[in-house]
Amino acid sequence: MSKVCAFIADGFEEVECLSVVDILRRAKVTVQLVSVSGSLEVTGSHQIRVIADILLQDADFSDCDVLFLPGGVPGVPNLAKSEALAALLCRFAREGKRLSAICAAPSILGDLNLLNGVTATCYPGWESHLHGAVLSPLGVVTDGQFTTARGMGFGVDLGLELVSILCSPELSLEIKKGIQHPAV
Repeated sequence: MSKVCAFIADGFEEVECLSVVDILRRAKVTVQLVSVSGSLEVTGSHQIRVIADILLQDADFSDCDVLFLPGGVPGVPNLAKSEALAALLCRFAREGKRLSAICAAPSILGDLNLLNGVTATCYPGWESHLHGAVLSPLGVVTDGQFTTARGMGFGVDLGLELVSILCSPELSLEIKKGIQHPAV
């Protein structure tokens, strides 16, 4: 069984995070919401309060397959302030484990110089942070161990892409049909 850790900080984009979490949980992927805010209650960019499963400092990532970063402002800058999260992202990159980010959050990976030579996408205006990346206009892009998405409108598609990678393309298609995705 695969496990994904989704990191949230005050100001995160709620739909970008929770749409991905929802799709992954439909596929029976274990998903843990990890707060970097020092409190389990985290307030999103649209003032929606979410209760995380665990605090970053209390989490064990030894059985985690994917680290996922949602976008949102000031959520992304708040995630980027976490030295512990930065160290974890760098460790996962070195170990060849999957990193995923949406909207402005790929900028965190870029600012850590993890995207050199990687095809990636992000929310328009954040491209300058994707140091060394090959920029793509696509909504969702997977290149090697990195899966990035452009913004909230691609949250469901990002979730489906991760299901395809972690579980199977067939399960991803089954979920896509079940949620009445317009591309089916």
